[in-house]
Amino acid sequence: MNLYDVYPLNDIEITKASGSNVWDANGQQYLDLYGGHAVISIGHTNPHYVQRLTEQLNKVGFYSNSIKIPLQVQLAEKLGQVSGKTDYQLFLCNSGAEANENALKLASFYNGRKKVIAFKGAFHGRTSLAVAATDNPKIVAPVNETENIIFLPHNDEQALVDEFAKHGNEIAAVILEGIQGVGGIREASKSFLQKIRSLCDEYNAVYIADSVQCGYGRTGQFYSHDWAGVDADIYTMAKGMGNGFPIAGISIAPKFKPWHGQLGTTFGGNHLACAAALAVLEVIEKDNLMKNAEEVGAYLIEELKKFEQVKEVRGRGLMIGIELPEELAHVKKELLFKHFIFTGEAKPNVIRLLPALNLTKKHADTFLKAFGELVK
Repeated sequence: MNLYDVYPLNDIEITKASGSNVWDANGQQYLDLYGGHAVISIGHTNPHYVQRLTEQLNKVGFYSNSIKIPLQVQLAEKLGQVSGKTDYQLFLCNSGAEANENALKLASFYNGRKKVIAFKGAFHGRTSLAVAATDNPKIVAPVNETENIIFLPHNDEQALVDEFAKHGNEIAAVILEGIQGVGGIREASKSFLQKIRSLCDEYNAVYIADSVQCGYGRTGQFYSHDWAGVDADIYTMAKGMGNGFPIAGISIAPKFKPWHGQLGTTFGGNHLACAAALAVLEVIEKDNLMKNAEEVGAYLIEELKKFEQVKEVRGRGLMIGIELPEELAHVKKELLFKHFIFTGEAKPNVIRLLPALNLTKKHADTFLKAFGELVK
């Protein structure tokens, strides 16, 4: 049997990883500023994380949601504490797309409506409704197409006001990323997020904060949306939640009332997943990683803005987009193969930095030196 060939791959095999470094099969060391797509939040093979998972695996790795799993309760309490949402409720699942599916479903259950507002440049996942709310027709199969998704321009408050004025009583939810990832590291403005909150309140729609990539402390706030000073009704999360172990969740406001069978999953919230997620939150808290992400990220952004060859630097904390002109489109590839630095990308020419939250200033300087050599 062959693998189904859907991934464009770099000819690199990673065989070892520690902190913000990885090594390939030939022993070459790399600086990892990609984190496997914003997944590695507390560094590769973090000792506390490895210990937590190993101890749990030696007790019980899995049982389904048909019995009590105290680790889920511990995770909900710790997540509420670290995120500042102590009165919210937690539903656990397995991936970002699944988190967004459940959030949209819950919104529709809540107010009995079908229409969802999403935005140009959005990426919410590849499953049924999540992909329908993703602004990329190429990956939307005919079976995923629906008239229930309304795409509006990003950060356009008037378009939002006008849409609610026309169809407000049909709108189940507004879903958006605090900072668009695939869309090129484009941050929603504070006033835009505040407008979403006020319109959702006025029309009894549900504000869903897709924090899958931009959340979990990456910007210095636990959820990047919260820089606007207003709460969402549902926060979706995944990626950095398990530092590589598949786990996701939705944080649900108190006004939503659950009933048995409303949502469900086989693997969500299993013992190993909860152990991984607890380890991540414990390290974020103990090592003050949100503050580190904010400070090292601010330093990187400030320094990157000094390069006159760069068209624009966007983002916040350790979620950074560097937009380059066409003649510098080669820089990402040369960072990897000449300077041994992993980065991400967004089309057409944006380099994305999504490193672990404990990235050091020394790591940042290593990148800045290599980047400077390539753009000059």
